[in-house]
Amino acid sequence: MTQSNHILLVESDANLSMVVADYLRGKSYVVDTARDGQEAWDLIPKRHYDIVLSNITMPHINGYELLKLIRSSYATMPVMFISDKKDKDSIIRAYELGCDDYIFKPFSIDILTYQIEAILRRCQLENPKNKTEFHLGNLHYDSVRQILGEQHLSTRENDLLLMFCQNMNSLVERNYILMSLWGEDTYFNARSLSVYVNHLRKYLGEHSPFKIISVHGKGYKLVEMEGTETWLASEAPGE
Repeated sequence: MTQSNHILLVESDANLSMVVADYLRGKSYVVDTARDGQEAWDLIPKRHYDIVLSNITMPHINGYELLKLIRSSYATMPVMFISDKKDKDSIIRAYELGCDDYIFKPFSIDILTYQIEAILRRCQLENPKNKTEFHLGNLHYDSVRQILGEQHLSTRENDLLLMFCQNMNSLVERNYILMSLWGEDTYFNARSLSVYVNHLRKYLGEHSPFKIISVHGKGYKLVEMEGTETWLASEAPGE
């Protein structure tokens, strides 16, 4: 692995955290540490992590609760549990909540490293950021040709829709969008972003299962809805 791989290690045992973090840094990973789920959740929006390694039994926010939070906003972020919980119910619950792997304490740090590498390889193969074409309901989106169905997209519309598609079901923060596409976070750029979002919602169509939803005070998600759930068709300029 290369230095571009960022790991968040969430472990309440300070000695274990230090040993694992130092070993992984020696393998050229960039490692941040958190002592509990709350501290981890405070860090996650500030930096892209390629994988989260987390204990389950922790104060404030435990590993299960942290995993729920991650899956609600960062659907594709890999999460691996490092736990002394070896009972069947605990393991099943972890996988039902969406963990990617599970290793028991005490563990071989070499085996842990191989498991991390396997998850990262799989994620690289499945990474939607390598895609340029997407099927959004009945519409085919070709980002290279800047076409959604029969609608030709402006460069800004195309860049924004590609960002949403490459982060499908995950929160894309407003500040990240503004800095990536406009280079600065200003009131006028935020107004422009709202206009472009509403253009894309119109192009997708009222009956499309794919909706761009607003996450108040944070940003947007492109999600595939089921049934006839309602969604926010437009937003206030300041949102």
